[in-house]
Amino acid sequence: QVQLVESGGGLVQAGASLRLSCAASGRSFSGYAMGWFRQAPGKEREFVAAISRSGGTTDYADSVKGRFTISRDNAKNTVYLQMNNLKPEDTAFYYCAAVRLFFSTSTSAGEYPYWGQGTQVTVSS
Repeated sequence: QVQLVESGGGLVQAGASLRLSCAASGRSFSGYAMGWFRQAPGKEREFVAAISRSGGTTDYADSVKGRFTISRDNAKNTVYLQMNNLKPEDTAFYYCAAVRLFFSTSTSAGEYPYWGQGTQVTVSS
């Protein structure tokens, strides 16, 4: 089992950058593929980005491609989401999640059994 704690959210203006971090505790962080999801008020949770165990494979939602970058440091048990050129529509609660996958990633929230508590990102226009 793995426990996840997100940090790095905040209130920024459009065009700014933020880096979210997700620290994992428990065993074998490198055995988990990781994902970032977000949920805005009144909307369903949506996929943002995912990264494989080794970091060699990444996936992104079309809405964030070219602006967000997911990365991980297995030595620090941490996954990151670098968010550049933020837009008001990026405003949401951001969650990281973990799933045991050997070679790939997953864009489906239902496949992730472990979730953090989330961190709020608010982008003003």
